[in-house]
Amino acid sequence: MASLPSVAFASSLADAASEQQLDISEWYSAYQSCQFFFLDQAQHEAGVEAVCALMNICLPSQWADSPLFNVSSLQTHASGPGAQGISSRRPGPVSDTRTQPAAARVSLIPFIRRLVVTGMDTTSIMHGFFGDDWRQGVGPMHECERKNYLFAAKSVGWADVKCLYDMSPHETVPFMKPLQQVQLVEIERAESAWSRWLAMEDWMVGPRAPDAGCHEQ
Repeated sequence: MASLPSVAFASSLADAASEQQLDISEWYSAYQSCQFFFLDQAQHEAGVEAVCALMNICLPSQWADSPLFNVSSLQTHASGPGAQGISSRRPGPVSDTRTQPAAARVSLIPFIRRLVVTGMDTTSIMHGFFGDDWRQGVGPMHECERKNYLFAAKSVGWADVKCLYDMSPHETVPFMKPLQQVQLVEIERAESAWSRWLAMEDWMVGPRAPDAGCHEQ
């Protein structure tokens, strides 16, 4: 198979200054490593269990329908009657669960989002959840979710933000904290991205973008 091109990995509101040029194949390999680590090791660690209990989010091994204890158990469930329950438990772009790698059907995004909104997304906790490859595998998603949290707070009030991060009646967000360990460069990139989004709302895109004239020169 031909090598995949490098692409800009960023949220829909991300500023070009903060986009990371990634080789898709290399990134996906690191992401899968994070998935395997999370399923096979992290979710069984007492520290990870404690953090998830504090954040009120169920680990795959705690799911009421078709609990997943490791990658092997996911492969077993995927071909049985619990396959549909697995794909619906953590929403994702799954078309045919039988043809996908097992871990691909467990999204790490809900856990990253919950870590961010509760202020638990420290380096040590991210490493404990996702392993040695977390910066390469989930680091870009982590950056995007931090930016999305800033945008959510700027867009609506506290109650609406909480609703956005509640996952189900049994997995509501118990508390929210302002974004932690923020660097000035992160704020500046978010400000730039927000300005670009405001321009989008006014259809100031393409040839009408505020900086279009600068690019032409």
